[in-house]
Amino acid sequence: MSGHFEPTPEGGAAIALDEVEISIIRSLAVQLLELVGPGPAEDDDADPLAELFTEGPSEPPSDPVLQRLFPNAYGDPDKPDDGSDEAAQQRALSAEFRRFTENDLRARKREDALAVVRSLDALTPAGDQAAVLRLAADESRRWLGALNDLRLAIGARLEVQDDDEADDLYRLPDSDPRKPMVMAYLWLGALQETLVATLMD
Repeated sequence: MSGHFEPTPEGGAAIALDEVEISIIRSLAVQLLELVGPGPAEDDDADPLAELFTEGPSEPPSDPVLQRLFPNAYGDPDKPDDGSDEAAQQRALSAEFRRFTENDLRARKREDALAVVRSLDALTPAGDQAAVLRLAADESRRWLGALNDLRLAIGARLEVQDDDEADDLYRLPDSDPRKPMVMAYLWLGALQETLVATLMD
């Protein structure tokens, strides 16, 4: 079980994690929470009924990581805006879609990252012994969402556009300052892959 997720008889997943692994994943999930930002309901004065009708932003975020987490719904992200009528129409459609979906998407990403933090906080490794994390099926799906978001965020920081570029980064010398981030990116990818496999069993 060490190092990868395995299916459980109850339809969930389990993995053995040591203190360092727990610390890394928890730290990344907390950073993701900070990046996504607090939800409207986290304001003490927020009106829950009014929140249901609150529209989200219509403009894409300026941070490249947030752009990767909350991409435009229309248009090719790799194609520059040429100022054409078609590009203007895609901008308008994306803005409208973002207004009505981004708040919900942010809420889901927050819930996924919080689920990761809470489940890790409940683990108690004994010394150098790994602790076994057991997830129910619904928790596994939350973990899968959070792992995907973490990989997207790190990939954006590393400017990874496809798997070939990730392979090139793997060959970076240990002296390269990006190497720890690359290793985290690859490790999270392996965790994500084995978790997907448990959900397909």
